[in-house]
Amino acid sequence: MPTPDTLKLSLGPVLFYWTRERYADFYREAADWPIEIVTLGESVCSRRRDMKLDDWLGIGRELAQSGKKVVLASQTLIESEADLRDLRRLCDNGEFTVEANDQSAVQRHSAAGLPFVAGAALNLYNPATLAVLAHAGMQCWQAPVEMSRADLARLLDDCRDQGLGQPCEVFAYGHLPLAWSSRCFTARRHQKPKDRCRFVCQQYPEGLALRSQESREVFTLNGIQTLSGACQDLRHEIPGMAGMGVGIARLSPRAEGMAEVVTAFDAARRGALPPPDPLALVDAEICDGYWHGRPGMDNTRAG
Repeated sequence: MPTPDTLKLSLGPVLFYWTRERYADFYREAADWPIEIVTLGESVCSRRRDMKLDDWLGIGRELAQSGKKVVLASQTLIESEADLRDLRRLCDNGEFTVEANDQSAVQRHSAAGLPFVAGAALNLYNPATLAVLAHAGMQCWQAPVEMSRADLARLLDDCRDQGLGQPCEVFAYGHLPLAWSSRCFTARRHQKPKDRCRFVCQQYPEGLALRSQESREVFTLNGIQTLSGACQDLRHEIPGMAGMGVGIARLSPRAEGMAEVVTAFDAARRGALPPPDPLALVDAEICDGYWHGRPGMDNTRAG
């Protein structure tokens, strides 16, 4: 039976644009949740300037005092010299490890001899690439969100055969990050240019649903980022993850109900989560297709 020492829970960065007060309230509550790792920072859009690096560092220090390991997320899409300056400041923060979501962050850490976490956006699919990043200072890596359970199991076996022991983290809960663009889709929805967006994405604390003609929520728009319409939920896969050697399960923050989500995943890793009831009503917002080698928007629990 998996134990908390076998598989850790991590809280990913907030992908949406919240107010300063909402961030403060959220992380104040998160300090008491049964999670080991918290990743902080703005990883989506450089125009979201309410929270500065010093603000994130302050929250990080408070979480560290509560016993959490704190990681700072780098921006995924670097578009300007100003973005690079912000990235340099982040990488040189001197306190917390950085999650590198772009190759420029990897290069910065490698050149400085600093350890880093390899984010899912780096698209790591084989042990040769992982070996290169391990040599560059990678301490932990995240599986691509579209990688199936079977493919990840083979990759982890290959890594063990080659002596690569860095922990693997799997995106276990939340809207799946699928793509980033130089265009801001939320601003366009409001007929505003990207550079004069008036921060309309702050009106959508869980993103803007994009529906098909059949009214199915296919995607979630989050500024320049496109997410899945439904939330991936792998809580019932946690024992299997621990058995195949996954080290960390990532939970991506939502605006409501995260305490209950964390509690359920903590129960799952302790072997105390009730099995799914096939007769229960299925939550239409759930997807787990990628994990099972099917189209990502599928819900295998729906049969």
